[in-house]
Amino acid sequence: MPFTYFFDSVKKISRHNRIMITKSKQNLTLFQLCTLLLTIAETSASVFNNVSCTSNKTFTPNSTFNTNLNTLLSYLSSNVTNNVRFFNATVGKDSNTVYGLYMCRGDVPFALCRECVGFATQTIPSSCPTSKEAVIWYNECLLRYSYRFIFSKMEEWPRHKINIPLGDPVVLHSNGFYTALGSIFDELPNKAALDLSESNGYAVKQENASGSVTLYGLAQCTPDLAAGDCKLCVADAVAEFVKSCCGGSIGASVLFPSCIVRYETYPFYQHSGTSAPTMIQRGRNIGTEVLVIVVVLLVVLAMLFGFSYCFIRIKARKKRKASDRENFGPELTVLESLEFDLATIEAATNKFSEDRRIGKGGYGEVYKGILPNGEEVAVKRLSTNSKQGGEEFKNEVLLIAKLQHKNLVRLIGFCQEDREKILIYEYVPNKSLDHFLFDSQKHRQLTWPERFKIVKGIARGILYLHEDSRLKIIHRDIKPSNVLLDNGINPKISDFGMARMVATDQIQGCTNRVVGTYGYMSPEYAMHGQFSEKSDVFSFGVMVLEIISGKKNSCSFESCRVDDLLSYVSIKFLFVSLFFVFFLVMISSGP
Repeated sequence: MPFTYFFDSVKKISRHNRIMITKSKQNLTLFQLCTLLLTIAETSASVFNNVSCTSNKTFTPNSTFNTNLNTLLSYLSSNVTNNVRFFNATVGKDSNTVYGLYMCRGDVPFALCRECVGFATQTIPSSCPTSKEAVIWYNECLLRYSYRFIFSKMEEWPRHKINIPLGDPVVLHSNGFYTALGSIFDELPNKAALDLSESNGYAVKQENASGSVTLYGLAQCTPDLAAGDCKLCVADAVAEFVKSCCGGSIGASVLFPSCIVRYETYPFYQHSGTSAPTMIQRGRNIGTEVLVIVVVLLVVLAMLFGFSYCFIRIKARKKRKASDRENFGPELTVLESLEFDLATIEAATNKFSEDRRIGKGGYGEVYKGILPNGEEVAVKRLSTNSKQGGEEFKNEVLLIAKLQHKNLVRLIGFCQEDREKILIYEYVPNKSLDHFLFDSQKHRQLTWPERFKIVKGIARGILYLHEDSRLKIIHRDIKPSNVLLDNGINPKISDFGMARMVATDQIQGCTNRVVGTYGYMSPEYAMHGQFSEKSDVFSFGVMVLEIISGKKNSCSFESCRVDDLLSYVSIKFLFVSLFFVFFLVMISSGP
């Protein structure tokens, strides 16, 4: 539709403010500087716009709906991959069902898309702690969830409007500005509907307003809409500019749950055919030469800072990716969704504070952490100067990422940044089995049914590793300190740094580097480096004896002049056998 009404409405608003704007050129200069800085910032960080929460539909904290919502947000965040800018998901059933989706702007780089959705999933639960429906907008993405079905439905409420009222009076009061804006608004609804089926699904339009000013417009619908609904959504958003939002504004945005529309006097989007305005163009309307010099210097410094920051980040990212490729090879693509950045881990563990430390192993320390979504985790920080620890890190990530069993500890993610190598596991509150077995007080807490339950659980976990998983895994370090106990005293096998993957039809393997814990190694492995399922079974047998007796394998048994549990049990068994034979002989010989 023609935008004559738009021009007239805006001119009335602008005429009322002309004197004030004319006297504010110095403020305008600062605004132009801020606009440039905002343009630079948008390329490297997500910019929050607004969040809307419903108050008429709420849920109770820690309810099933709350759990499903947390699961949904985690699922949305983990599904931001290198080719998905839009994703929807459903969690739960009946009245506890939660529907959610995210959409990244079609021109935004994938790394920034992932960052934006991550911020959104962290911000929306804290901003809307009990709302059953909410939507959050950033410059780079939007994310929404609801208790009702929202997919493929065009929705315009709630809505948010942003306008930048300052502008050059000469530009704002020229017919060229409004003619260019009207041309953009006329074309965006049709272009957005036509471009809906494209991979990035957004429409852009630029028009020259005067010799020094070009207007840039963008519209985008959620890809689940029909073309007709998309066109209507963008047209209604455009109408909002005239009705209540943005008359006399040099830049503005209208944000609906199903579509977004925005225009600026600078190329805020990354699209072929657009180029950044030069500093000469930005400086033509500045009142004095002094202000021009100040603005140019400030902007150049800001650009240098921005470029330096981006260069450092890109270089660090490339270095980390190269290290990941070297460590994980073709498996890297599968593991990317599990990778955490160091800042997140430091925040979760309070920068690895001493009060968060819950254990220490041969290759590093273990900390309790709390992720942004509230999930408690165990963070294993490998020693930075240990080559063996680095090999363990690679081995553990590659193996555990492919294993899923209730008697195996679950890997949540990993981090490899700078010199840090970190593994993130589910948090198991009761620590390891050895804390109960060999403690003079705690061993009384383990009843015989619980000990039998632990033995069965460990056996199931080992059977899964040997027979039932897609991979055949030999753990090579089965012992009580590598078995964790949850609140229900269910065992979970952990520490896969020494584990080896073998072919499903391979009977045994051989290594010239024997690793593990003496006392739990089978003789053929300890002496010749030969390992197989039997190696784990031997270790399991030693541990069963420890669970039954409550004695460490390495304890000294002075009454029998032996130094380990196996020898002690063997001598006892031999003694009982000889006594039994003697008893039979005595009976058979008669009185």
